[in-house]
Amino acid sequence: MSTIRTVGTPPDARGAGGRRSARTRTHPRARRTWRQSLRRDWQLYSLAVLPLLFFAVFRYLPMIGNVIAFRRFHPGGSMFGDEWVGLRYFKLFWHDPTFWDVFTNTLVMGLLTLIFCFPMPIVLALLLNEVRSRRFKRLVQSVSYLPHFLSTVIVAGIVMEFLAADGPVNQALHHLGHSPILFIQQPGWFRSIYVSSELWQTVGWGTILYLAALTSIDDNLYEAARIDGANRWKQTWHVTLPGIRPTMVTLLVLNIGTFMAVGFEKILLLYNPLTYPTADVLSTYLYRMGVVSNNFSYAAAIGLFESAIGLVLIVTANRISRRTVGTSLW
Repeated sequence: MSTIRTVGTPPDARGAGGRRSARTRTHPRARRTWRQSLRRDWQLYSLAVLPLLFFAVFRYLPMIGNVIAFRRFHPGGSMFGDEWVGLRYFKLFWHDPTFWDVFTNTLVMGLLTLIFCFPMPIVLALLLNEVRSRRFKRLVQSVSYLPHFLSTVIVAGIVMEFLAADGPVNQALHHLGHSPILFIQQPGWFRSIYVSSELWQTVGWGTILYLAALTSIDDNLYEAARIDGANRWKQTWHVTLPGIRPTMVTLLVLNIGTFMAVGFEKILLLYNPLTYPTADVLSTYLYRMGVVSNNFSYAAAIGLFESAIGLVLIVTANRISRRTVGTSLW
């Protein structure tokens, strides 16, 4: 009696009752190469050409010029300097007392700007979020946004006109029986003037980002908080602020990264030799050393030192943010 065999079907591939198993082997989808992605979405990638060119030409290409911080540069000579001097210019500003005065002013101005100009957009956004009248809310938004669209020259001119000896502020002081104050000529007033004008110009524009972040918070969270008996303050503390925390941390890291780059244009327009003791910062000091005095190598060394500090600050802030809050830029 012959034995019948099943050919082509392995024993472990049969299911119950001698039937073939219905399982199929799945193959992972092959990843597209960058050439395939570029060929498929070239229209989208083409939009990034101009921004990349801008950063390449105006941000990365000029970094080659930092080599003159280590070489003696003379106007009209070689583009990359004539003689290698090593760390000579770094040692010069390291032992220059004027540099450390300017460095201290930069730290103080940057710290004051960060303390006052960073939280105020958050406060304004939270207050506007509680406003129920749309007309009043739009009015406040329009009034607070407007200074951002004014150029720095116009803002500096407005500040100088208001604080002039015969300006509106001194006229009001005169009616109150107070003698005029020369705000622009007194070093003690400069930091307050700068921070106040910076706050007036930037607070409205910064509020836009936080108002956009507030719209992403789920309304069910507020409803659950009200059911639990939370008042408006507790809802803000436990729902609103955690909802906009990623935006807050991102902007804080960016502000810390530009901590040393205190506004050059506004300070240059507002300060004068009388206010140098409190108004002169690294950016204006670099302008006078490099452009006015033609000491480009010395200015490049100071600028490279400032950039290194900014890099350390932003990397440190990003790492602390990632470990403590869980949000970071990279």
